[in-house]
Amino acid sequence: MLRGVIAAGTAFTLWGVFPLYLRLLKQVPSLEILSHRVLWSVVLLMSLLALRRQWDWLALVRAKPRIIITFVTSALMLATNWVVYIWSVNHDHIIDASLGYFIAPLFNVLFGIGLGERLRLTQWIAVALAACGVIWLTFSAGQLPWIGLVIAVTFGLYGLLRKTAALGALEGLSVETLVLLPAASVFLLVPDAGSSHAFGSDLPLSLLLIAAGPVTAIPLLLFAYGARRIPLYLVGLLQYIGPSLQLLIGVWLFNEPFGGSKLIGFALIWSGLLIYSVDGLARGITTRSDQQKKSPGEYQANSS
Repeated sequence: MLRGVIAAGTAFTLWGVFPLYLRLLKQVPSLEILSHRVLWSVVLLMSLLALRRQWDWLALVRAKPRIIITFVTSALMLATNWVVYIWSVNHDHIIDASLGYFIAPLFNVLFGIGLGERLRLTQWIAVALAACGVIWLTFSAGQLPWIGLVIAVTFGLYGLLRKTAALGALEGLSVETLVLLPAASVFLLVPDAGSSHAFGSDLPLSLLLIAAGPVTAIPLLLFAYGARRIPLYLVGLLQYIGPSLQLLIGVWLFNEPFGGSKLIGFALIWSGLLIYSVDGLARGITTRSDQQKKSPGEYQANSS
């Protein structure tokens, strides 16, 4: 449990301070950063798979080629999420990006309706408050908070696809980055394809771009490790570390405006998240307690 909390908490913390890394690359176009992120993630992930000799999953992919369709879709969701997030950070919209990760859990609740799940009253209240917050932000700004909505929808759909996928975290991320690699390679290697050719012209900048691989993969692997070892409700609470840090960085470090109407909209969304989180925490604790009472030995074995 402790190792799981540390791993997942570290992953969310790294995601929370990710804007600091991206700001060092502000001179590089968003699509080029995305392309380097894909390229160097492939290098790192393939190295890890080779080191661990972890190739058994290839047989499953060959036996069930439809698996690739799922990962092509999840790769598109991931790429869209990444490029919108990168653009928002480097165009002074960190707060708007944090909004997406705040409301993503409530989008997961809505996606659950599409899968036939029935919502509890507290979940309906939480979703309604968040919807009021989004409507308020739209009304006060005169336009939809599209950055937050795109990030929330793509992140939610990505999580839904990965939840039902047949491959583990390392193998699945490897397939997704391999799916994106041809487009990234064209962007980086073909003259006049759109790259600013920043890589190679400046050693510190080149090293920062190469670091996009571990910066991308390490938090995802830490999260996968931690999520398997702690209850789902605890994962739900820890996930707010990331957008909270992003919000603080946007306000305090980069002086993005946050007050008045925007604060009211966020307050409505935070109220919904508080209700959602308290409900999830209470139900999670009750479920664990009931399982322990019914069969302590079996529960301990399952938890291990």
